[in-house]
This record gives sequence, structure tokens and C-alpha cells, in this order.
Amino acid sequence: MKRTKAEPQKCSNVKRVLIVDDNPVIRKAVAAAFLSDGFAVCGEAENGRDAIDLAKKLIPDLIILDLSMPVMNGLQAAPELRKIAPTIPTILFTMFGNELVFDQAPKIGIDLVLSKTESLDSVVQKAHKLMGD
Repeated sequence: MKRTKAEPQKCSNVKRVLIVDDNPVIRKAVAAAFLSDGFAVCGEAENGRDAIDLAKKLIPDLIILDLSMPVMNGLQAAPELRKIAPTIPTILFTMFGNELVFDQAPKIGIDLVLSKTESLDSVVQKAHKLMGD
């Protein structure tokens, strides 16, 4: 299980994000974008199974979830994450968004599907909007 050195923030106004992607370069880039916007990265996971374990422990304010990962993919992990954290916004961040994914996403607890071709600044802004900020 991969984790960042960042620990959960004690300050209640800091939003905590859990980043789930099997590619460490993408995880670090997403983490940097959210950190530069004032978020705290409470954890990182490289697959859906690790994400579920971390979500149980950390209860993040936002989950960024990849679609295609080993062990457990994003579509498999999303319903389990929704059971653990029914009100936490979840963004599926994927290169493989197709009509089936967009149709299935809301049914399994994904609030928003974004393409990895989208700028990370845009992803952060859409996360704020999703969280009601």
C-alpha cells in the first residue's frame, strides 16, 4: 500500500483528498495540483482494494479514482467506497471514458467522470464545484 508522507491535517477547513491511480507519475501530478490549491493529500493508493482500506481509515473529503488499475479497478471499487463514505464526492479520472462508463458511473457512486486529457487545474476547479466550495 502506497502512502504519501503528508499526514491528515487537523485543521477542519483543509479538504483532504485520497488519490487512487496505478501510475505513480499521475498520482504525484494530481497530488501536486491539489496540494498547490490548499488541499491535503491524506493518502495515495495504486488500486481499488488499497483505496478501500485507506478510505476506511482516513475518511477523505474527496476521492480521485482511476478506472483502469490492477487488483480492483475504479468501477469495482466505487460501490464499496460509496458504502464506506456515502457523501464523499468521487471523481473517476480516466483515459478510457466511454458512453458505458458515463452511463454506469452515477449508478455506482461516481459523481463526476473526467478525462486525463483535461488540465489538472480544471480538475481541481471541478472538484471544488462538486464539493460546493
